[in-house]
Amino acid sequence: QVQLVESGGGLVQPGGSPRLPCAASGLTFTAYAMSWYRQAPGKERELVATITGSSTNYADSMKGRFTISRDNAKNMVYLQMNSLKPEDTAVYLCNARLIRINYWGQGTQVTVSS
Repeated sequence: QVQLVESGGGLVQPGGSPRLPCAASGLTFTAYAMSWYRQAPGKERELVATITGSSTNYADSMKGRFTISRDNAKNMVYLQMNSLKPEDTAVYLCNARLIRINYWGQGTQVTVSS
C-alpha cells in the first residue's frame, strides 16, 4: 500500500531552519506531483509548495523562504524552511497527487516558540 511518512518536526526557535523529509513508498514516485501543505490550529489547510518533475511552485507567502525538492532515487521529498516565525507553527503534511489520485501523510508538528 501507499505510504507517505513525514518527519523532522518538533520544537524550533524563531529564526530556525529545519528541513522536513517525506518518505514515499508503494507508488511510482516520479509519476506524482509532490506537495507540502500545512494546517495551523483553527485555520484551513493551505498549500505550501509543490514539485512536479523538477518544476516548483510556492504559495506567495512562502516564496523565497521555503524550498521544496525531491530525490527520485530515494523516493523522498523535502521541505527546507528558513527563518521560521511563530505563525509558521502548524502540522505539516506531505501529499502525492496524480490526476484524481491523492495520498496524504500523517503530518508532522512544527512548533516555533522561544
